[in-house]
This record gives sequence, C-alpha cells and structure tokens, in this order.
Amino acid sequence: MAHEAFVQLACPECSKTWEATPSDLPTPDANYECPNCHTTRRTSEFLRTNRDLETLKQLQG
Repeated sequence: MAHEAFVQLACPECSKTWEATPSDLPTPDANYECPNCHTTRRTSEFLRTNRDLETLKQLQG
C-alpha cells in the first residue's frame, strides 16, 4: 500500500499552518486560497519550505 506524501503550508497573511496532499493542491504557479483568511496567492507562496515545493513539483509532474 502506497503512502501519500504531505506538504506543509503556512499563510503569509494570517500565519495559519496546515498540511495537504499534493494531489489536493493546484500547481505551484496557480492561485490558491487560504482556508482561514481567504488570501489568494500562488500556491508556492503558501509552501513552508523549499522541500515542500520540490515535493509538490515532483508528485504533480
């Protein structure tokens, strides 16, 4: 049984943090909305680390 990876996200506006699976997120350059404050920015701006960004790119590619 395969395990889905998770990436960590943090809103640059309200500082909410959460995890999501890459399959539930849009591509890094697409718009994404914070579920807490509804700020809209590129998905890549919500990812907490470069490793999270690389994981998202790798699993969506």
